[in-house]
Amino acid sequence: MEVFFYEAFEEEVEALRRHLPSGIEAGFTWKTIQENAEASPTARLISIRTQSAIPQAWFAQLDGLLARTTGFDHLIGLPVKCGHLPLYCNREVAEQAMLLWMALLRRLPQQMAQFARFHRDGLTGGECAGKNLLVVGAGYIGSEVVKIGRGLEMNVRRVDIIPKRSDVSIEEGLPWADIIVCTMNLTSKNRGYFSYESLKRARRGALFVNVARGEQSPAADLARLLDEEYLGGVALDVYEEEGKLAAALRSGKGSFALQGRPNVILTPHNAFNTREAVERKAEQSARQVGYFLKRGRFLWEAVFPVDI
Repeated sequence: MEVFFYEAFEEEVEALRRHLPSGIEAGFTWKTIQENAEASPTARLISIRTQSAIPQAWFAQLDGLLARTTGFDHLIGLPVKCGHLPLYCNREVAEQAMLLWMALLRRLPQQMAQFARFHRDGLTGGECAGKNLLVVGAGYIGSEVVKIGRGLEMNVRRVDIIPKRSDVSIEEGLPWADIIVCTMNLTSKNRGYFSYESLKRARRGALFVNVARGEQSPAADLARLLDEEYLGGVALDVYEEEGKLAAALRSGKGSFALQGRPNVILTPHNAFNTREAVERKAEQSARQVGYFLKRGRFLWEAVFPVDI
C-alpha cells in the first residue's frame, strides 16, 4: 500500500477516491492512529487530520506525513517530511465563526429548546449591525472573518502578531469588543492566550468564539468566566487534547466541561466541512500524494517559522 488515510469521514473518502491518481493503492479509516491500534504503519506515506498521535516507533518506517489541514502546529518537531493543505477552507471556517456568533447573539439553543412550548420569554437576542467584532489572528481565515463582519455592518478591529495586520492591541481590543473570534495559528507562545485572567478584561457579557485551536482557550477558564458572568456566551469548534476528547466521546464514555449550558454551542471540529471544501481538500490531498510519490517531497511543505 502506498498511502493510508486516517480520520477520513465517509464523504471525504468518496472524494479522495475520485481524485487520487489511478494506480495508487490507498487505504482509509475514520479512526485516529491510536483508535486503529496498529503496531506499525500500513504505508510509508500516511495522512492525518489533527487528532492522531503518531507512535515514536513509527517514524523510522515512514517516508512522509501529510496533514489534511491548513494549520500544522501538530507537526512541529516530527522527524519526518511533512506536508499540509494551505488554502482549501478559509472561507468555510470564517463562515462557521459567523454562524456561531450569530447563533449566540440570537439565543438559538434556547429558541430550539423552547419550541416544544412555543414559548418566547427570555429569547430576545441582538443583531450584528453596529456590534464590535474583534478578530484575533488576521491571516487567511481571520481576513475572511473581517470581510464577513464588515459586510454585516459590524465595527471590526484586528489583533495580529504582524503589525501591519493589527488595528489595536489585545489590551485595547478586549474591553471594546462585543464579540471575540479566535483565528490564530497555535504556537508555543499563545497556548492559554484566552485564559481566565485575559478574558476577564473583556467587556462584561461579550461572546467568545474559537475556530482555531482549543489549547488557546482552556475549557476550565471558559467555564469559570461563564459562571461569573464575565462572558455572555461561548462557541467552540476546537478543543484541548482534542484527540483524546474525540475518542472518549465516540466511545460513549466521555464528556466535556461546557456541555449542556444554554449559552454554549459546541461543534465537532467541523468548520471546514462543506461540499466545496471537501472537494478542494481531496483534490489538494491527491496532488500532494502524487507529487510526493514521484519526487519524495511535498508540493506544499510544512515549513515552520524559526521563532515559534
